[in-house]
Amino acid sequence: MGNVRVVLVDDEHLVRMALRLIVDGEPDLVVVGEAADGDAAVKVVGQQRPDVVLMDVRMPGRDGLSATEEILRLPEPPSVLVLTTFDSDEMVLGALRVGALGFLLKDTPPPRILAAIRTVATGEPALSPAATSRLIAAATGPHSSDARRESRETARGLLATLTDRERETANAIAEGLSNTDVARRLDITVATVKAHTSSMLAKLGVENRVQIALLVRDAEG
Repeated sequence: MGNVRVVLVDDEHLVRMALRLIVDGEPDLVVVGEAADGDAAVKVVGQQRPDVVLMDVRMPGRDGLSATEEILRLPEPPSVLVLTTFDSDEMVLGALRVGALGFLLKDTPPPRILAAIRTVATGEPALSPAATSRLIAAATGPHSSDARRESRETARGLLATLTDRERETANAIAEGLSNTDVARRLDITVATVKAHTSSMLAKLGVENRVQIALLVRDAEG
């Protein structure tokens, strides 16, 4: 794999400047474009075809979540890593449900931001501890019984389309295991794990491993 190509999306010029200095200082990462709002982000991503998009959420005009949805409909879309000031339940779950593969706060230390870029570039999720806690709380916390039941039935119906081996893989992904750890647990190769994951994405109509995990949690709710 060559250098990871990154697009920066944030309405604050100084934030983009700081991120560019951090990212371009790494030998294996390169910033190939910037955008100050969601519409510009969609355009730049379409032109530059990056591997990773660092996406702010609240921006003038089109927001980051709407832009993420459109970006992920592109052929061979990039991984989206949300980098924002806000970590409300609505923000975290909204980002993950539209297909973001990672979620970090802007006060995250630069080494962790760089590690997250490299992680999502491989198709693995990268969530801050706060985002992980909110995801678990949302999956286990109180909801209206009707909404919970409907969500559970929908998720179970989708998961029923999987083979037994795919379901085992989905359960392991929901536990937060990497491809290597899933392969070790199920005694299969990493290539087979990736094949199962690709098949599940198509069957379930989702974008990434995080959304597979959300469905598994909904089914257990």
